[in-house]
Amino acid sequence: MTKSEQLELIAKRIVKDKVTPELAASATQLVMGEGSPDAEVVFVGEAPGAKEDELGRPFVGAAGKFLDEMLASIDLKREDVYITNIVKYRPPGNRDPLPEEIAAFKPFLLEQIDVISPKLTVFLGRHSMNVFLPQLRISQAHGRAFRKDGRVYMPLYHPAAALYNGGLREQLLDDFAGIPKVLAKIT
Repeated sequence: MTKSEQLELIAKRIVKDKVTPELAASATQLVMGEGSPDAEVVFVGEAPGAKEDELGRPFVGAAGKFLDEMLASIDLKREDVYITNIVKYRPPGNRDPLPEEIAAFKPFLLEQIDVISPKLTVFLGRHSMNVFLPQLRISQAHGRAFRKDGRVYMPLYHPAAALYNGGLREQLLDDFAGIPKVLAKIT
């Protein structure tokens, strides 16, 4: 079975198992992820927003446009990486995902990462970082690589943060520039 087929099966299981039925009922559709199943880098955000829920794709709103710009700054495109979120349904009103919603989706996210087997998993924001590295603060950890359980992780500020805080834009671009350097060091 190909990696794409395995990822599709994970998505089907989320629907069949009725993971977070309240979220599913308030969302338009499941937003599983997109990109290359053979990606060296997986980006993990928090949860779909309104535009993502409408289109069924992660990071397609304003934050997604900035993510595309940052990818281009290191000579990557969406097709080169895999982009997903912890929570696969849009929380009502774009609220933060609840701890129980994150916990419900975590096994599926871990399975996605296992199937893709990236060299580097990049967390976009503190919510996704704290699922894997709960002891860290994003303000101190952003742009640094961490090895845990045989995987390499790199937390970054969420692209949306740069939309609200112009000072974070340059910081995010600088941190993003470190991704190729980290990849080069991973054996």
